[in-house]
Amino acid sequence: MPYRRPESQPESRPQGQSPDRRAVLRGSLAASAALALPAAAVAAAAAAPAQALSGRPRAAWGVQTGDVTSSSGLVWVRSDRPARMIVETSATESFRRARRWHGPLLGPGTDFTGTTALRGLPAGEQVHYRVTLADPDDPRRTGEAFRGTFRTASAKCRDGVRFLWSGDIAGQGWGINPDIGGYRVYEEMRRLDPDFFLCSGDTVYADGVIQPSVTLPDGRIWRNITTPEKSKVAESLDEFRGNFRYNLLDENVRRFNAQVPSIVQWDDHEVRNNWYPGQILDDARYTEKNVDVLAARSMRAFGEYFPVSTVSARGRAGGRADDGRIYRVVRQGPLLDVFVLDMRTYRNANSPGRQPDDATGILGAEQLAWLKRELSRSRAVWKVIASDMPLGIVVPDGAANFEAVAQGDPGAPLGRELQIAELLRHIKHARITGTVWLTADVHYTSAQHYDPSRAAFKDFAPFWEFVSGPLAAGGFPAGRLDATFGPDQVFVKAPTRANVSPMESPQYFGEVEIDGASGELTVRLRAEGGVVLFSKVLQPGRVGA
Repeated sequence: MPYRRPESQPESRPQGQSPDRRAVLRGSLAASAALALPAAAVAAAAAAPAQALSGRPRAAWGVQTGDVTSSSGLVWVRSDRPARMIVETSATESFRRARRWHGPLLGPGTDFTGTTALRGLPAGEQVHYRVTLADPDDPRRTGEAFRGTFRTASAKCRDGVRFLWSGDIAGQGWGINPDIGGYRVYEEMRRLDPDFFLCSGDTVYADGVIQPSVTLPDGRIWRNITTPEKSKVAESLDEFRGNFRYNLLDENVRRFNAQVPSIVQWDDHEVRNNWYPGQILDDARYTEKNVDVLAARSMRAFGEYFPVSTVSARGRAGGRADDGRIYRVVRQGPLLDVFVLDMRTYRNANSPGRQPDDATGILGAEQLAWLKRELSRSRAVWKVIASDMPLGIVVPDGAANFEAVAQGDPGAPLGRELQIAELLRHIKHARITGTVWLTADVHYTSAQHYDPSRAAFKDFAPFWEFVSGPLAAGGFPAGRLDATFGPDQVFVKAPTRANVSPMESPQYFGEVEIDGASGELTVRLRAEGGVVLFSKVLQPGRVGA
């Protein structure tokens, strides 16, 4: 890989018809205007001790929603001081007949963040929400309400589904550059108005320092917004929190979050490049050498800064028995289930990958059993497997070891490939239809078709893997393919040199659209600037895809 919560009882249920999409967009633009705060003001609010602040609670970091289904979702906010989180939802922007949800008390134990679980929402409707922060000692003292909107998944096939995916944000020293409008690709994605966004990992670069400026090969100067937490590698809990907070300085991100719900997974740079459990670091930048300690701190901050249904932050209302893990399935109605993998937490050590037996692999035995079981149970037309690393692209870790699944040997499965072979065999023999793999990680965009007729391992059904990213990081040349599972790279767009800045090469994201009438799934690989680079239409009902 490139280095580089308890729920309140409702006051009333929302009623009335949802507005059309055009009206929703107009309302979202108006609501998001309140989020366009100067980054310096936001940074100052973060730096001020909570006990020294006066006035009413403020939510300068915006709002966001996550893991939205046909009947539920999570709403997130961060306060600038202790506050009670209150959420109201409604079918209309006027908030007539609003439903109220009393969220958690936000305090220093969660870095003043909190998430409120919403349940019993109407399927396939636009939901407007507003978050109010109240003084815990005087509920009458409330801050300005921050508004957002999202659409719940439809319970009807005819409505279709459309979403975006990408990953890799603030990597290789390319942070928020005010000269080019910050993370402007987020505004482009917001204007496409997807049902949700799948963030495929490397949501932050906790091991990546952001310098005030970088000189490009052509002599131009790249300028970054900087913060103290981004001036060194993250080791303490507060430093990890500051890394997750950094991207929220960008107003494009805050506007996007207020309109588009996310499904988020993690990979290595949330902790440290190419990390694996049990690793002891030989890196002079770190005083804490035990990567398990760093990963635990990052996981806590990750759960505080993203609304994820299976990761519990202490400020979250409505916890579940399976809290504490990232892998999960997020159901999007009869057309789509999204299977979110964690290829980082349960893997074995990076190695040459030639083991003839490997029960741990890249998923761990428990996650693999879960994935096979849930894929078999799924009745959705399409099963998107959200993988934080590619399957057939060789991703080295140093001179001899490998970071992803493939290790460059084109023969029978070895090492981590054994676990993927077991999964692919299960999909074929259980006759699981409609599986599509989506990933990011390698900092370019491509499409690979896997077919047993080209493979050393034959016992699987053909399927597609699509790669996108980065969203705000350096671009890298394309990696080579491993022939074990017979990949054919039918499209690739990548720079010709390493760590190309976002000023020199467009950023990439993908779009998936499932037609409600035919069930066809269309994948579009997009480049920043409105360009569709590649498009592929897949037919429903086929084992694999």
